[in-house]
Amino acid sequence: MTVLSVATYKQRYAYGEDYGTSQFKFGPIGEKPIVIENRGLFLGESRTLLKIYGIEKEVVVGPDVVKYLGSIEDVSRHLVYPMRDGLIDKNDGRSWRIIEELTRYGFLVSRPQTRDFDGFYVTAALSAIAPDYMYERLFEIHAKIDKEERSVKAVTVIPQPLAVAIAEKSVTCVVVESGHGNTQITPISAYPIRNAIVALNRGGAEADAIAAEILKDLGFGDRVREEKFVRLFKEAVGLVPRNLDAAIKAARQNPERFAVAFKIPGTTIEVNLERNGWMRFLIGEVIFNPEHEVFESYYKRGMPRPRDTVMGEFVVRGTLPLVNAIQEALSRVSIELLPRLYNDIILSGGNFSWRVPKGLEDVAVDSAEKIRLGLAELGIDSRVHIVADPLYSVWKGAIVYSIALPEDVEWDWRSREGWYKRGVHY
Repeated sequence: MTVLSVATYKQRYAYGEDYGTSQFKFGPIGEKPIVIENRGLFLGESRTLLKIYGIEKEVVVGPDVVKYLGSIEDVSRHLVYPMRDGLIDKNDGRSWRIIEELTRYGFLVSRPQTRDFDGFYVTAALSAIAPDYMYERLFEIHAKIDKEERSVKAVTVIPQPLAVAIAEKSVTCVVVESGHGNTQITPISAYPIRNAIVALNRGGAEADAIAAEILKDLGFGDRVREEKFVRLFKEAVGLVPRNLDAAIKAARQNPERFAVAFKIPGTTIEVNLERNGWMRFLIGEVIFNPEHEVFESYYKRGMPRPRDTVMGEFVVRGTLPLVNAIQEALSRVSIELLPRLYNDIILSGGNFSWRVPKGLEDVAVDSAEKIRLGLAELGIDSRVHIVADPLYSVWKGAIVYSIALPEDVEWDWRSREGWYKRGVHY
């Protein structure tokens, strides 16, 4: 058997994991990761019947979850989404069990059948505000799986925004990472400036929530319990307004221009936004400014208001406009860094993947332009861009880090850097 150099081995067997609130993205080096939902199903009392079919599992993750949903009477009790706003409580045993099974599943489908394979070099990416105990549990999970299956040669953990900066090859920047569960604003100067990180408890879930309210108003209240239906509607019709008041005025004056019909492929279900095309702008705006007065009526009738975030001595309003949150984060860094940071604001995450339909450029914008305009209103000149692949940039950065981190650097809790290694730590 040919013995590979460490550098060659890492190039071949680097592995990335992005633990998002909604999705788990994982896999070895390649063009893109494997993506599954970050959820799991406890089979519970139904296991007796399932054993007849030779199924011994207690927990199911990945694509197989769908197979068993019809066998579970109380889906809400047995179907677990482990992360809320990117975090898991320390003593939430059921959620940590799901994370373990998701991680194990990743190695199961990714493990190569080659003679020289002796475990991956794994970089796992977590929320920028993840506490130490989450790092500890991930290390324990990877060590346990390696002892069972010899899949992990070494593992490290990095913040998701740092992974984005690495993927973009940017040393000094501000990463705004917005996924389903939260939005992380992270000033970076070689490494995240921890006391300047601002996390907002809002993301794609809030866009889903306003989309669901719109669907109710259009007569589809029976369908909004299906998350996929709501998400597909949101992605198909949602728009980010250049200015919400102006966009609503334009859409009400000329409704035909903003009318849209949404149809679920392969079905007869169709949603028509004819005279209500102005509602499309609410879906995009709620991410950037949920404090706009138009949302108050939705909060009053039951739509959840984004929760506040407690970060040490600071309490960040869940509804704080995004540009103000960016300004808040940068108010905590050295004034010498500010010009460079405002000059490189990087947007990442599926929650920023908004398109501008042809012909609506005067009223709709993409996420980067929305933030640039908002900062300009505050008197701040900035350069803002969205990564080429917002869904996968965290995973790509994790792969790069797996290759670049020297093999002889061992994990240090003070710097939160280095490898947690087989034969050294477990």
